[in-house]
Amino acid sequence: MSGPRLHVAPVRSRDAKAFVAAWHRHHPPPAGMVFAVGAADEAGVLRAVATVGRPVARHLDDRATLEVTRTCTDGAANANSLLYGAAWRAAKALGYRRLITYMQDGESGASLRGAGWRVIAHRAPRPGWHIPSRPRTPRGTEHIARTLWQAP
Repeated sequence: MSGPRLHVAPVRSRDAKAFVAAWHRHHPPPAGMVFAVGAADEAGVLRAVATVGRPVARHLDDRATLEVTRTCTDGAANANSLLYGAAWRAAKALGYRRLITYMQDGESGASLRGAGWRVIAHRAPRPGWHIPSRPRTPRGTEHIARTLWQAP
């Protein structure tokens, strides 16, 4: 059985951040974003969001690339695939030539494959950002391998 029929919906950054804070499994809301896109059901209820911003890795921040920094659903079927496709269309419409995202080891990637994205690199686990001269609070995502994906 499929879930409710979803459509792309506008979402303000503060509402996207609140949705991520309420529903995301392992990350807090992003600090900033270029834009956000939502998926709503037929009643207009927001069921999922994607946030898109500048690439986290500064060597990828070439003014032509954006990164999907979060996708988050309340469990609505196919919502992430819908959002990945919408995010790429929006990024292209704004003049960007590349859209990327990362997936943590252990996640299936089905939503990305469903939206036509492809794997471009595998990243080894990293120890985190904490160093004695610049202490950082662990976020629970250290020591996890990641896969880098790119929109079609």
